[in-house]
Amino acid sequence: MNHKTRFIYIFITVFCLAGCGFKGRNAADKSSIPVTDTLKTELSPRYAEGFQVIVQPNGVKLLSIAEPNNAHAVPQLFALVPKGTKAEVPQGYTVIPTPVDRVICMTTPQLAGFTGLNAYDKVVGTSNTRRMQNKEWLARLNDGRVKKIGMEGHFDTEIIIAAQPEIIFVSPNRRGGYEVMKELNIPLIPHWAFKETSPLGLSEWIKVVGMFIGKEEEACRLFSDMEQRYNMLKAKVADVKHRPSIFSGEMRRDTWYVPGGQSFYARLFADAGADYFMKDNPETGGVLMDFETVYSQGYNAEYWRVMNGYKGEFTYKALEASNPQYADFRAFKEKKVLYCNLEYIPLYENLPLSPHILLSDMIKAFHPDLLPEYQPVFYSLLEK
Repeated sequence: MNHKTRFIYIFITVFCLAGCGFKGRNAADKSSIPVTDTLKTELSPRYAEGFQVIVQPNGVKLLSIAEPNNAHAVPQLFALVPKGTKAEVPQGYTVIPTPVDRVICMTTPQLAGFTGLNAYDKVVGTSNTRRMQNKEWLARLNDGRVKKIGMEGHFDTEIIIAAQPEIIFVSPNRRGGYEVMKELNIPLIPHWAFKETSPLGLSEWIKVVGMFIGKEEEACRLFSDMEQRYNMLKAKVADVKHRPSIFSGEMRRDTWYVPGGQSFYARLFADAGADYFMKDNPETGGVLMDFETVYSQGYNAEYWRVMNGYKGEFTYKALEASNPQYADFRAFKEKKVLYCNLEYIPLYENLPLSPHILLSDMIKAFHPDLLPEYQPVFYSLLEK
C-alpha cells in the first residue's frame, strides 16, 4: 500500500467514525437542555488520567486538568457554563462560557480533535504546522482563516490578539514561552494528552475538546467507536505464547531518547503483545539515556522502533550510516526495524484519532498471522 492509499484509508476511517456521532443541536438549543445521565457517564474518562469532569444538572461542567501520573500535580479548574445560563460555580474555577467559537491550538495533535469533530471553523490560530498534510487545515492556513501565531518562545502577541481567541490550548510539557500569553488574559487550557499512559487515554482527550466547543455528544460517540475497535484488537493478542522484545529510539546529539515505561507507547507495545525493554521505568514522557545503557539493554531485542523525518527512502543502509554501531543490534541484523517516516507520514495529526490503527500496525509486525490481510498505515517493517 503506497503512502497516498494509506492516507485515503485514514481519511475514510476518521470520516466514518465522525459520522457515527449524534445529530448535533445548535448552540442555542444545547444551552437550555439538561445534560442526560448517559452523557454524564460517557464524559467521565475511562482511560485518561489528566482530566476529571463533574456535570451538574444545569449543564455546567466542572473540569479539572492536571499532569497525568504525577501525584504532586496541582490541578487547574475550569467551569464550562452554557452561554445564556446564570450559574454559581465553586471558588477557584475559571469560568468559560460554552460553546467557545474561537480557539488557538499549539500543536497538530491538538488540531486532531477538531478534525474528528468536523469543527474546523472553531480554530482561528495555531503554532506548529511543520509536516502538516491535512488539506483542509493547509487551505485555511493559506487563506488566513487560521493564523500562524509563531513558534514556542516567539509568539506574535499582535496576531493572537487580532485572532480574538476565547481559549488557547497549550502543551505544558513542551518548551512553552506561555508567560507572554498569560498577560493577554486569555484562558490557557493545558492539554496533557501526550503524557497519558495509554493510547486510549490520549485519544480520550477528544472529550475535552468536545466539551469546550459544544460537541460533547459527538466526541463521546467517536471515542466509544475507537475504544471498541482498539479493545477488539487487543483481545486478539491476549493469549499469544510469545511476546517479542522491543526497544525504541535513536541517538540524537549524543543522547538516546526513549518513551518511558509508563508512556502510551509502552502500553501500546504491551497491548500489541510485545515486551518493551523499559517497561519497569516509571516515566510517562521521554527518557534520556546514553548509548551504552541502551546498547546493553536493547542489544538482543527482537524489534526496534524508529521514527524520524528522513528525506528520501529510509533503508538499513541509511540507518547504519547515521551510526555504524546500529548494525550490531539483533533487530538490525534480522531486519525487524519498525519504522515511521514523519517526512511523508502525518502520524501526529492523525494519531489521536487512530489508536486502533496504530495498534494494528504493531500487531502486524509482532504477530503477522493474527492480521494476515492488514496493510500497515503508520509503522511498517523496513524491508531493505
